[in-house]
Amino acid sequence: MEKIRLEICCGTTCFMLGADKLMRMETLLPEEFRERVEITGVPCLNVCMEESICRAPFVRINGVPHAQATVESVFEEIRKLLEKEEREDSE
Repeated sequence: MEKIRLEICCGTTCFMLGADKLMRMETLLPEEFRERVEITGVPCLNVCMEESICRAPFVRINGVPHAQATVESVFEEIRKLLEKEEREDSE
């Protein structure tokens, strides 16, 4: 079972628009997520080159970019991935 990779963009725009809160996620992770998620901050994901800058902050979860990320929205995406994995394991 591979860990879910969460990359948080720490570029200036993302940081000013909420990445600073996202960087605290490791301490906010529910107990059931802690062993399953690897969190890293990266200098820039370069996603804003593809998206409107007003959609920051950006994260990548298992390589998939997500715009306007919040702690709650990231937790929800992680929860969906874990539930999907559990369903696949039980089949």
